[in-house]
Amino acid sequence: MGSGDPFGNEATQEVAFGMGGIRTAGDLVMRMQLSGGLKIEAAKKYVAEKLGVTTVELSDCSVIREIRKNLGLGYPMPDPGATKGIGAKIRIAELLGQKINSVEQFKKKTGLHY
Repeated sequence: MGSGDPFGNEATQEVAFGMGGIRTAGDLVMRMQLSGGLKIEAAKKYVAEKLGVTTVELSDCSVIREIRKNLGLGYPMPDPGATKGIGAKIRIAELLGQKINSVEQFKKKTGLHY
């Protein structure tokens, strides 16, 4: 737990994402708001287009769960073959067309360039 954070980091992020965090597409929408400088409606539209869904489906955990699993964007359920960690972040960066600092640092340190 973080200092003064009674819920732990995961709960705080879950509340902040508002659309359900990794269970839906709230983290992707928030990333576009922060790094892409988009207002929420524009960010939802951008992410929905990239995922091939409607903006309403962005908050449907059953729809987004399958999309996240199939695209390797991180998957909240225990699954031995699911993409996690830096692998998921790399795919998110590619999908959204955004640079993610941890991905850039990973590529730099490992010499991967793609």
